[in-house]
Amino acid sequence: MQEACIKRLRWRIRRGSHELDALLGFWLDEIFAQTNDAQRQAFDQLLDVSDPTLWEWCTGQSRPPRADWQAIIDDIHTRYRF
Repeated sequence: MQEACIKRLRWRIRRGSHELDALLGFWLDEIFAQTNDAQRQAFDQLLDVSDPTLWEWCTGQSRPPRADWQAIIDDIHTRYRF
């Protein structure tokens, strides 16, 4: 895994919300290195979603339209116990 990729993603997870920063940063720090290329790409694409929508998904108010994004959100819920 390239350090430049991690640095770019770390910059992208800096959101307007401390809570989202923490949730996404947790996944990047704890899980990202263990994932495959498809999951890494899904995480990168997930970061294109607006903060309010991400927050709704993270708090269980709604669900992502893609199964790979839902898997990431589920993983955050399970590991972060949010």
